[in-house]
Amino acid sequence: MGDQFKTIFLKAKLNFAILAAILGIAVLGKFINPELTNAIFVTADQLVSDLYIVFIAITLGAFVPNFKLVALGSIAAFIAATALVQLGIYTYLTIEYLFAVLIVVLGFASIANLYRHYREFGL
Repeated sequence: MGDQFKTIFLKAKLNFAILAAILGIAVLGKFINPELTNAIFVTADQLVSDLYIVFIAITLGAFVPNFKLVALGSIAAFIAATALVQLGIYTYLTIEYLFAVLIVVLGFASIANLYRHYREFGL
């Protein structure tokens, strides 16, 4: 059983790195700027009730074979949307909202992809 967990960990390093980064952002944010961090995570909590975002994230994580593309694509979409907000094209969005969407998408996609690796072993 220990070898299976080691294999899952080796296959899912990116998933654990993303989840650890989200946790690190939450912890560091509470020390650096607690109001902003709280606002972002409250928004992320509200986004979870918008099930279409969660379904899209789970679908990306579970069915896209190369998870690196999902992670890089999500980050690239965030950067592009942030640039458009800064340029004044999307005046109704905020960077905090976009970051909350990124956290939700990467978090749920990582968990779904981690579950896919787990199911390969039939544990």
